[in-house]
Amino acid sequence: MTREQVFNLIQTHLADELDVDPGNIDGETRFKEDLEADSLDLYTLVQELEDTYGVQMSDEQAAKILTVGQAVDFVLANAVDG
Repeated sequence: MTREQVFNLIQTHLADELDVDPGNIDGETRFKEDLEADSLDLYTLVQELEDTYGVQMSDEQAAKILTVGQAVDFVLANAVDG
């Protein structure tokens, strides 16, 4: 699994879920400020990452992840090799 693969999954998920252009999502994109994601949107993303990559993310950890790049870093650091 590469950084690009994880980023692409997150980018695609956010674009579909939030109805935004995937071209507007990069590593510096902030979930709340730039994408206007609410807590339910973010919860759905966390579920997607847990299901896809086997990561476990606590509410406290999720609250510290503010950008797409931080989410990618978390997945790469915590993914269960499969």
